[in-house]
Amino acid sequence: MTEHKPYNVLFLCTGNSARSILAEAIIDREGMGRFKGFSAGSHPKGAVHPFALDLLRKMNHDVSFARSKDWAEFAEPGAPVMDFVFTVCDNAASEVCPVWPGQPMTAHWGVPDPAAVEGNDAEKHFAFADTYRMLTNRISIFVNLPLASLDKLALQKRLDEIGQNRDAAA
Repeated sequence: MTEHKPYNVLFLCTGNSARSILAEAIIDREGMGRFKGFSAGSHPKGAVHPFALDLLRKMNHDVSFARSKDWAEFAEPGAPVMDFVFTVCDNAASEVCPVWPGQPMTAHWGVPDPAAVEGNDAEKHFAFADTYRMLTNRISIFVNLPLASLDKLALQKRLDEIGQNRDAAA
């Protein structure tokens, strides 16, 4: 890959209400201007989960970007061209994705769905915090890859390895 700024990164999930929203916020911060995050869902919920918004605010993220949207928005003419597309839930990984303009690099970085956790509010907040931690670990590894010095095959191998990172998924 050639070095250019910023790399556009799309995070996909089914509902686009929690994991992909968290990832979008994390990469915008961790990428320090080298990466621009986007998120979408195959069947968007139409609203961002309140626990995701609460966590992002507590972590001092600006949440003005946060909205649940359909992934088709990013396959339309005039949409930002993606350099990378990552699925963060198993459902989206198994669905047929739109054809992304520019043929971005893709990988599956599945993490558990904190919105599916049942229990009291403390348990739910913990699930969101744990998902945030896992995504932060993966995204930190990704944004620190020497993108300009990796050929496409080596980069794809590294992207796949990040998705299999045991610490990030444990």
